[in-house]
Amino acid sequence: MNNDLQQRVKIDRPLYDQEQLNKHCQYEKLPKKHLDCVNCTPSRILFKTVPVLKWLPKYRWKENILGDLIAGFTIAIMQIPQGMAYSLLANVPPITGIYTGVFPVLVYFIFGTSKHNSMGTFAVICLMTGKTVLEHSDPSSFNHLASFSEVGYSPIQVATATSFAVAMVMLVMYLFRLGIISTLLSDTLVSGFTTGAACHVFTSQLKDIFGLGIPTQKGYFTIVKTWMVVFEEIKNVNCIALGISVICIIILILFNEGIKPKVAQKCMFPIPVELLLVILGTVCSYFLNLVEDYNVKIVGTVPTGLPEPSLPPFELMGRIMVDSIVIAIVSYALSLSMALIFAQKHNYEVDANQELLAQGVSNVVGSCFSCVPVTASLTRSMMVHAVGGKTQLYSIVSCGILILVLMWMGPLLETLPISVLASIIVVALKGLFIQIKDFVPIWKASKLDAMVWLITFLVVVFVNLDIGLLVGLLLSLAQILLAGFQPYTCLMYAVPNTDIYLDSTRYKMAIPLNGIKIFHYSGNLSFALRNTFKLELYRLVGIQPQKELRMRRKIAKLKEQDDISFGDLNISKFNDKIEKLKSKTTMDVYCIVLDFSAVSYIDSAGVATLKSIVQDFAQISIPIYIASSEGPVYETMSRCKLFNEPKCSIRIFPTVHDAVQSAKSIFSLENHNHISVISKV
Repeated sequence: MNNDLQQRVKIDRPLYDQEQLNKHCQYEKLPKKHLDCVNCTPSRILFKTVPVLKWLPKYRWKENILGDLIAGFTIAIMQIPQGMAYSLLANVPPITGIYTGVFPVLVYFIFGTSKHNSMGTFAVICLMTGKTVLEHSDPSSFNHLASFSEVGYSPIQVATATSFAVAMVMLVMYLFRLGIISTLLSDTLVSGFTTGAACHVFTSQLKDIFGLGIPTQKGYFTIVKTWMVVFEEIKNVNCIALGISVICIIILILFNEGIKPKVAQKCMFPIPVELLLVILGTVCSYFLNLVEDYNVKIVGTVPTGLPEPSLPPFELMGRIMVDSIVIAIVSYALSLSMALIFAQKHNYEVDANQELLAQGVSNVVGSCFSCVPVTASLTRSMMVHAVGGKTQLYSIVSCGILILVLMWMGPLLETLPISVLASIIVVALKGLFIQIKDFVPIWKASKLDAMVWLITFLVVVFVNLDIGLLVGLLLSLAQILLAGFQPYTCLMYAVPNTDIYLDSTRYKMAIPLNGIKIFHYSGNLSFALRNTFKLELYRLVGIQPQKELRMRRKIAKLKEQDDISFGDLNISKFNDKIEKLKSKTTMDVYCIVLDFSAVSYIDSAGVATLKSIVQDFAQISIPIYIASSEGPVYETMSRCKLFNEPKCSIRIFPTVHDAVQSAKSIFSLENHNHISVISKV
């Protein structure tokens, strides 16, 4: 050990118990948390609810405008092919994806707090929406992805109703400040869920990759049923559609893996290879008559102009509400996690509850303009960061370009083969499939986390998305409860010539102190853990007060016997009996110190348990000292009158060292070389 690490720190202060320290340092209770209405002025509320009013007037045009212009142009170019492709996952017309990249994004610009999230379509959310659309839309209109249906509901009507229901869920969560619910979706759970969802997305594109006219499967076990149908119909594969898919996939993979990294080093603008494939596919399809001559499925009619606003069918809300709750939670968790990542990188704040409002209002407006539920896209958000986007202003640029596309360029995309869009989707899944590599490090770090990932993944793949998410949530909750019911306990020993006390199971240099036991317990002391706390205390201290009391009473009773024979043999047997009983007792423990430095919460049941423990040990003349309790824990014990109980002789100290020194002084243990400490972590 280096000399500078061996320097001793001299503590020049009197020893305190907790009451003395409180008086000396002027302790006072904190007031209960409440809404500070003094600061809730109309202007503050307005700026908090509509953040654009706060940051836009302070926009640094010279520093940020170039980066935002480049990011806006780039995202618009990416949004066109991605939006059209992901719309197929939602079982709605491809133009819906471009609508979704405009109207909800404009609203998020006003209410959102993330500077880099690219809102719009995302594969997982579109797939979940597509499941709802498939179950509740009119089958006769589904094959043509119609906007209207004479019988039942069209796909777009179900999708907009889902958007509105998702918005209502988010706004209710915002009103009740329930953004914390998203924290239940751990990184492990989200990774397993999205990887499983990627398998669904890939499977859903098989029919378009192979050009098969098979129906989309409903209900549970859709992946298994789809693969079975694909193998049955593989003889009917459309070779032209398959060839288009293979060529597009090869081009995308070669570009993304080889050309794109090299171009990124020399050019600020990324090459929009997806958009180029869309244009090339559309041109080839038009001039080669792929529809008439080779029966290749195409996008079909694409309307020109902006959609007319209309209300979604509210009568559908009750039937789709369960699906909408799941979509709302997943979409919010995905967008918030992305927002927090970028906020940490660029040192700005994201308001979790404001994000609920922003996303909720975005979906309300989107539901009136033929949009599917929105969330942040992983690839587009990363692109905003990569090309130098600085603020939400980039989204205005992006929306402006998309509006121009909608006004004049829609019909030009009518001959685009569906297999081109399917290829774009399949290649874009790489980022989700690569998450499978997360499993090995997760397994090494925590077997419980790994089981959550694996079970969530398997249930999502082989059963369904919503069931998989529910199972994952239940497993995460069970993991939290299990961790909470396994508090860490140990005895603490003293480091010689210091005021430091360490875990006796981990530090060999620490030595026990004769006469004093220090119990360390890490966790909360609530009604659920009171018995655990009591049993662990008795186990580590090595004393069970009631049993100890019975042994001592037996010894006392034997000593009081008057009819003892004074023969050498009888006296010897009597002494042996006394010694045997003494060996079963603990006579060398004078005090027990409870280290509460890691106790974050205690309730009335926990205090009652403490009273019972103190009273039990008082019967065998072993006092209990409490050390290092936090303010809220100390105040709860005070409110429950732990320190005022007549039969509950207990003292409380600000540190373990104060408690130990007080015990050494009271029980004349100064000359003892060892003292045992019990700590509560």
